[in-house]
Amino acid sequence: DEHLIISNLGDSRAILCTRGNKNRLIPIQLTVDLKPRLPDEAERIEKCGGRVFAMDEEPHVLRVWAPDQDSPGLAMTRAFGDFCLKDYGLSSIPEVSYRRLTNNDEFVVLATDGVWDVLTNKEVITIVASVKKQSAAAKVLVYYAVQAWKSRYPGSQVDDCAAICLFLKEQPLVSKSLYDQDYDHDYDMSKCGGSQLDFVDSNICGDKKVEEGETVINCDFTMDKSIEQKD
Repeated sequence: DEHLIISNLGDSRAILCTRGNKNRLIPIQLTVDLKPRLPDEAERIEKCGGRVFAMDEEPHVLRVWAPDQDSPGLAMTRAFGDFCLKDYGLSSIPEVSYRRLTNNDEFVVLATDGVWDVLTNKEVITIVASVKKQSAAAKVLVYYAVQAWKSRYPGSQVDDCAAICLFLKEQPLVSKSLYDQDYDHDYDMSKCGGSQLDFVDSNICGDKKVEEGETVINCDFTMDKSIEQKD
């Protein structure tokens, strides 16, 4: 038996794609997004003197603040760095777990919160499973995440979108690509991110700062069918 060991801190996420009944692909979330909305995480911050609250312009996003100043407003409760919050409950101790892999398990996707903020776990595995060439899967996934950001939040900065796809088998999952036919016939890929996306050729440039001080990954490429044919 092989085991997958996961060590996680922050708000990036890992999911596993496995096969269920009737050979359908199922996403299994392997990590917990360690954000201030989790009661145990918020309690630790507050016991150490830190503060947890959301800004008026972002009432749905809880952040971690120092006790005596309105900074840094970190949207996670565990992280490397961010030393100004280390005395106020911000932890660099990861959550560690493991899972026994089976023959039904296909691949693992690790991605930053910029991907998960606009794509569901199901959308992510559908995109990755539909790419013919495994080496292009992460690039295609990032493309769809960026497009979803632009569609859902027009005019705003795109949060950092980075992904790693770990395939557990050598052979691709499907013989037809995302552009030829949806893998899941009852699932409309054009609705990724909760809204209609325009899947035409598009240049994506990054390296822009967002409000949290994070950097958008540079994804400077033209998206078309040829992307699956390039490493």
